[in-house]
Amino acid sequence: MKALLLVDIQNGFCPGGNLAVAHGDEVVPVANRLIADGGYDVITASQDWHPANHGSFASQHPGKKPFDMGELSGQPQVMWPDHCVQGTPDAEFHPDLDIDAVDYIQQKGENPAVDSYSAFRDNDHAALTGLAGYLRAQQVTELDVCGLATDYCVKFSALDAVDMLPGVKVRFVEDASRGIDPEGIKAAIAEMRAKGVEIVKSADILAD
Repeated sequence: MKALLLVDIQNGFCPGGNLAVAHGDEVVPVANRLIADGGYDVITASQDWHPANHGSFASQHPGKKPFDMGELSGQPQVMWPDHCVQGTPDAEFHPDLDIDAVDYIQQKGENPAVDSYSAFRDNDHAALTGLAGYLRAQQVTELDVCGLATDYCVKFSALDAVDMLPGVKVRFVEDASRGIDPEGIKAAIAEMRAKGVEIVKSADILAD
């Protein structure tokens, strides 16, 4: 069984959003082609779904500005602008993404005390989201991961997929993803590759 994981392709991470990734909206047509023609048995998507008082928001820490470093749940934490707050347009999936084709949506980041980059578990690894259990129940053997942002939520989701789904072949779809920092993107790809994640382009998948 072959599965696709679309990571956080939401208004908040696209141009005009509260935490926009440069050219983030360019992943949408690529993702839609993968959905339509990638030969997937299961299509999943993660959705950042923060309460308004989430501890990763700079607004919750007097004296902190967005992108300052701070601490949350005992770990270093980037202080983000308020983004993807539950029930707001910022948290909705990009309107052009074919979300009707998605079989399972995994919301994450709901606990105000800890951030959740990965679609599989919170950053402190104490709480699981349920996505790994769902994919195991579907007897998935291959998982392609893409979306926003390469150097944060996509990377951590791919690395956790390797850890939490032993025996599953994990691939990162480079042109269906965008990142925040060019150096961070290079480092993320190197880290994924070192962990056994295969780096592919959508054309490789669509040509299968």
